Order: sequence, then structure tokens, then C-alpha cells
Amino acid sequence: MKIGIIGLGLIGGSLGLDLRNCGHTIYGVSRKESTCQRAVERGVADYASININSLATVDIVFICTPIGLISQTVQQLTSYLKPEVIITDVGSVKTPIIEECKRLWNNFVGGHPMAGTAEQGIEAAQKNLFKNAPYVITPTEATPKNSIIILEDLAKSLGSNVYTCSPEIHDQAVAWISHLPVMISVSLIAACLGEKDKTILNLAQQFASSGFRDTSRVGGGNPELGVMMAQYNKTALLHALEGYRQQLDEITDHINKEQWDSLEKLLRMTQKERSPFM
Repeated sequence: MKIGIIGLGLIGGSLGLDLRNCGHTIYGVSRKESTCQRAVERGVADYASININSLATVDIVFICTPIGLISQTVQQLTSYLKPEVIITDVGSVKTPIIEECKRLWNNFVGGHPMAGTAEQGIEAAQKNLFKNAPYVITPTEATPKNSIIILEDLAKSLGSNVYTCSPEIHDQAVAWISHLPVMISVSLIAACLGEKDKTILNLAQQFASSGFRDTSRVGGGNPELGVMMAQYNKTALLHALEGYRQQLDEITDHINKEQWDSLEKLLRMTQKERSPFM
């Protein structure tokens, strides 16, 4: 199969490595000539170009750009592709993207491979990034069934665990386990930086170890991505933030009223119930 990948960073580059290893021919597109050259050198793509019309002969296109550029990219593609070509994306928000893209291209299938690292760019691309990771496919009633099957098969060839659900269900689930943690982590770092006593702040920074690193890691990620999560998944994220605020208020109330038994009950419950999220 001829596969086009637009955006040759961590996700696009890793897709290229694995799909090429499965025997597919990869056509990459990037904004920079240097990235295109490096993609071929690293085995991410068989061919790479800064011109989107280089994808005119492919069978499926993966759009691996930032969320805000996905529909714009689809619009640019439409004059070059055959009608039967599948276009899919890897964005972490689905509902607004699919609403925009399905109007532009009938054969659009929403997708979200849920894997990654803190690194960015073509050099961050790695083999087996998606192995044993969720790959969520979010069709609508109008999505061609055969296109769904093709994308499922490709995702399974990556070693991913494939899930299918509606865009709306995806967005609320991801708000809880991905977008909310980013905002909590950001808030944690900002709250610590709000300490007025410089001696205390300096010591806190020196004392911080694995617990703080784990809890704050996603808050130190790509700011552009964090803004896009909030912008494109606003309703679901606000719902999750309100649920978190209520839970935080409950913990604050337990501590303020010295309700240690109630606090311990909550802690024992979360200790028991954490494992299904792992």
C-alpha cells in the first residue's frame, strides 16, 4: 500500500518507521527540506517532499500535524487525491475535527494513536512506539465501513490495541485521562511557583524527586498542544475540571474539619480503584 504521512515529527515519523517495516511504501511531507532529507536517511519514508501534491498516488493519508492544522490540511489535499483515498488523522480531539473534515472529504476516518514521549521532531521518531498502546478509531454513521476496516488493520499491524467509539465518547474519556491531568499538572507547578518565600521555594525545588516529577511531567509539555486541548475539547474538559474541583473541595473539607476517617476511606478507595487505569 502507498501511504502518505503529513508531519514527520514523533508520531508521523514513528508511523513511517513501523508502516514501512510492514512493507508499505511511505511518502512523507514536511514543511522543511531538512526534515524530508532526514526522514529518508532514517528510514521513516521512501520519499519525502515539502509539496503536498507529492501524495497524488497514495491510498491513505495520515495527517500528523497539530490539531489546529488538520482541517486546513485536508482542504489542501482535496484537489490532489483520488476520491477513494482514505484520509485519517492522529489528533487527540475528535468531535470538532471530524465535523470539519467530513464536510471536506467523504472518506475521512478519525483516529488517535495514544502513544508518545516528551521528545519532538524527526529525531524523536522510534520503532514500536504504538505497540500495546491504544489506537482509537472514531467513525460516524456516514464513515465508509471498508475504510474503517483498512485503518483497523493498519493499526493492528503496529501492534496497537484497537478501540472504536464515537467522537463524543472519545473526547470525554480523553478529557479525564489526558487533558485534565495536563491542566492539573500545570496548576501544581504554578501553585508551587506562587510560594512567596524564596527560601521555601528553593528548598522545594531541591527536595522534589520522583513523586513530584511524575505528577508534574505533563505540565512541562508542549504549551501549544495544551492550549489546543482546551480550545478544541472545551466542553469535555470543563466537565472534567468541574468534577475535579468538587473532589478537591471534598478533600479540603475533610482536612479542614479534621475528618480523618473520611479522608482515609477516600484514600483506601482510590488505592483500590487505581489499577484499572494502569
